[in-house]
Amino acid sequence: MTFTVEIPDSFARPLHLDGPQPDRRALEVFALEAYRAGELSRGQVSELLGIGFHETEQFLKAHNAGIGLTLDEFHEDAERLEKLLAR
Repeated sequence: MTFTVEIPDSFARPLHLDGPQPDRRALEVFALEAYRAGELSRGQVSELLGIGFHETEQFLKAHNAGIGLTLDEFHEDAERLEKLLAR
Protein backbone atom coordinates (compact mmCIF):
# COMPACT_ATOMS: atom_id res chain seq x y z
CA MET A 1 0.00 0.00 0.00
CA THR A 2 1.22 3.46 -0.81
CA PHE A 3 -0.18 6.58 0.76
CA THR A 4 0.86 10.19 0.95
CA VAL A 5 0.79 12.38 4.02
CA GLU A 6 1.14 16.13 3.78
CA ILE A 7 3.02 17.67 6.69
CA PRO A 8 3.45 21.44 7.08
CA ASP A 9 7.04 22.61 6.66
CA SER A 10 7.05 23.90 10.24
CA PHE A 11 6.85 20.27 11.45
CA ALA A 12 9.52 18.82 9.18
CA ARG A 13 12.49 19.94 11.27
CA PRO A 14 11.20 18.88 14.73
CA LEU A 15 10.22 15.48 13.28
CA HIS A 16 13.63 15.15 11.57
CA LEU A 17 11.97 14.88 8.18
CA ASP A 18 14.08 17.64 6.64
CA GLY A 19 17.14 15.45 6.10
CA PRO A 20 17.94 12.76 3.58
CA GLN A 21 15.33 10.05 3.05
CA PRO A 22 12.32 11.67 4.76
CA ASP A 23 10.13 8.79 3.58
CA ARG A 24 12.36 6.29 5.41
CA ARG A 25 12.37 8.43 8.56
CA ALA A 26 8.55 8.63 8.49
CA LEU A 27 8.31 4.85 8.08
CA GLU A 28 10.66 4.31 11.04
CA VAL A 29 8.60 6.65 13.24
CA PHE A 30 5.43 4.85 12.17
CA ALA A 31 6.93 1.41 12.94
CA LEU A 32 8.37 2.54 16.27
CA GLU A 33 5.12 4.02 17.53
CA ALA A 34 3.10 1.03 16.34
CA TYR A 35 5.53 -1.26 18.21
CA ARG A 36 5.27 0.82 21.39
CA ALA A 37 1.46 0.70 21.16
CA GLY A 38 1.55 -3.10 20.84
CA GLU A 39 0.17 -2.98 17.31
CA LEU A 40 3.28 -4.47 15.69
CA SER A 41 5.57 -7.25 16.90
CA ARG A 42 9.36 -7.11 16.65
CA GLY A 43 9.17 -9.40 13.65
CA GLN A 44 6.67 -7.13 11.96
CA VAL A 45 8.92 -4.12 12.60
CA SER A 46 11.79 -6.06 10.98
CA GLU A 47 9.66 -6.91 7.97
CA LEU A 48 8.24 -3.41 7.58
CA LEU A 49 11.67 -1.80 7.73
CA GLY A 50 13.37 -4.53 5.70
CA ILE A 51 16.03 -5.19 8.32
CA GLY A 52 17.25 -8.28 10.16
CA PHE A 53 16.81 -9.37 13.76
CA HIS A 54 19.95 -7.71 15.12
CA GLU A 55 19.33 -4.46 13.27
CA THR A 56 15.79 -4.40 14.65
CA GLU A 57 17.08 -4.93 18.18
CA GLN A 58 19.56 -2.08 17.71
CA PHE A 59 16.86 0.16 16.22
CA LEU A 60 14.44 -0.45 19.10
CA LYS A 61 17.14 -0.07 21.74
CA ALA A 62 18.40 3.17 20.17
CA HIS A 63 14.87 4.56 20.43
CA ASN A 64 14.25 3.35 23.99
CA ALA A 65 11.69 0.78 22.91
CA GLY A 66 13.36 -2.28 24.38
CA ILE A 67 11.67 -5.04 26.30
CA GLY A 68 11.36 -2.91 29.41
CA LEU A 69 11.72 -5.67 32.00
CA THR A 70 13.17 -5.00 35.40
CA LEU A 71 15.83 -7.39 36.64
CA ASP A 72 13.32 -8.92 39.07
CA GLU A 73 10.78 -9.45 36.28
CA PHE A 74 13.47 -11.09 34.18
CA HIS A 75 14.35 -13.50 37.00
CA GLU A 76 10.68 -14.29 37.61
CA ASP A 77 10.16 -15.03 33.92
CA ALA A 78 13.28 -17.22 33.89
CA GLU A 79 11.99 -19.20 36.90
CA ARG A 80 8.60 -19.71 35.24
CA LEU A 81 10.28 -20.86 32.04
CA GLU A 82 12.49 -23.33 33.93
CA LYS A 83 9.41 -24.79 35.67
CA LEU A 84 7.57 -25.06 32.38
CA LEU A 85 10.49 -26.80 30.67
CA ALA A 86 10.91 -29.21 33.61
CA ARG A 87 7.42 -30.68 33.05
